[in-house]
Amino acid sequence: MPGEGVSPGEDRGAAEAVEAVFREERGLLLASLVRRFGDLDLAEEVTSEAIEAALRHWPAEGVPARPGAWLLTTARRRAVDRLRRDQAYAARLAVLAADAERAEPAPAPDVSGSGSGFGSDELPDERLQLFFTCAHPALAAEDRTALTLRCLAGLTTPEVARAFLVPTATMAQRIVRAKKKIREARIPFRVPGPDELPGRLPGVLQVVYSVFTEGYAASSGPRLQRLDLAEEAIRLARILRRLLPAERESAGLLALLLLVHARRDARTGPEGEPVLLEDQDRGRWDRPMIEEGRDLVVRALTGGPAGPYGVQAAIAALHDEATDVAATDWPQIVALYDVLLTLTPSPVVALNRAVAVAMRDGPGAGLALLDALAGEPKLRAYPPYVVARGDLLGRLGRDGEAAAAYREALELAGTEPERAALRRKLGE
Repeated sequence: MPGEGVSPGEDRGAAEAVEAVFREERGLLLASLVRRFGDLDLAEEVTSEAIEAALRHWPAEGVPARPGAWLLTTARRRAVDRLRRDQAYAARLAVLAADAERAEPAPAPDVSGSGSGFGSDELPDERLQLFFTCAHPALAAEDRTALTLRCLAGLTTPEVARAFLVPTATMAQRIVRAKKKIREARIPFRVPGPDELPGRLPGVLQVVYSVFTEGYAASSGPRLQRLDLAEEAIRLARILRRLLPAERESAGLLALLLLVHARRDARTGPEGEPVLLEDQDRGRWDRPMIEEGRDLVVRALTGGPAGPYGVQAAIAALHDEATDVAATDWPQIVALYDVLLTLTPSPVVALNRAVAVAMRDGPGAGLALLDALAGEPKLRAYPPYVVARGDLLGRLGRDGEAAAAYREALELAGTEPERAALRRKLGE
């Protein structure tokens, strides 16, 4: 019952408590409901209704001792009520449940780290079942990542849109399209079998990487970093690494996330402002995390051609190993970006390579490469591209053009710390 087991005298208001619970447990709640009822739309709707109920009840009755369990119980009751009222809806879900029962159950992956990859234990986190469902090959690649970011990582539709550099309306259509495909194709909510997992893994890795990217550099809001998202991505990457220990790209992804996240404390100043790599206090970098990441890089690059995550992890390791920017092995980093461009050609990779070339050969060489990318549609509204041009123009003494670039970047920046840093650059 609402209010059972409440803990009076909470230090924060009920609204903040609901927000915190929602942020921490939304994915678990949604995955549990999808597994129980087999319908993503229904699960999302009753999850939202449970949050609304908490906002009504908790201010007067106190925050429950187990707020996640309270939300799950409330959401389940709302779902049952919905199915009782809508017989057609209930009949459709019954068909989905029958399909799931007819499907041969997949052997549960071994997450003990014993090395076989599969065993008798179930996955420790129901969210991974939903991850693999959202990464089903029947869905378009862009729809898979968008749907998972929205439903499991808890990003808003505008945040997902910014991550993909597309309008919010376009992203909303993609998410609706993906849900419709899951319903119409009767895609089961389950972990794939051993023979399916390797083929499905790249889509799941991309989703985890996208979650980390939003945590590393938030697309909007008052903070540059969303550490909760970054740490969630690392946790999921660890589970995937245990899930398929023979897959080198799962090691590469985890290595990349660890090597980048190790710099988190040095990436912002006292007021939350961004601190460039060349200005960071490397003594604040997380050395144990770097060592773990470096060990994983070796595993990711051993035993065959490197994958894109392994190559990116190797680049991150070179940054983390250097005592300062001047001591960084820029020729090797450029060479690795050349490899990465053959594996995953994209404007963003080309942008990062251009910045590395500027460090190796000088700002003029880097600016020439950036200007050659000016026609790329995805870079026109991409703040890091505009900021990189401004920085190189400034290093060349072309202050007027640099200021114009910073003003353009100021219009595009999504977080307040980024905007404050750009205003300071313009003031200079």
